[in-house]
Amino acid sequence: MTDFMTVILGSFATPMRIGTDPVSMLWLLPLVAAIAIVYKATKVHKVRLQPFAKETATLFGSIIVFIVVAALILYGLTWIVTEQLPAILDHSAF
Repeated sequence: MTDFMTVILGSFATPMRIGTDPVSMLWLLPLVAAIAIVYKATKVHKVRLQPFAKETATLFGSIIVFIVVAALILYGLTWIVTEQLPAILDHSAF
């Protein structure tokens, strides 16, 4: 029993390695789905399948759109700082 508990507790101490390539970003989808389902389940008094599925899908889509927009803004900001700003600062004003 102690070996089993050691393995279980050890798995929490070593994080899972997830890359930053586009395929690895697909791990985001189950996380967002779980967040949307749990959030909507806590906000309704009575769960009916069709309205619950519609509201959950809407929340899922809005979270994904927000994440994509935030990623594009951060990518653009990073591009400006790393590529454009050094070129602008190289030209002397004097």
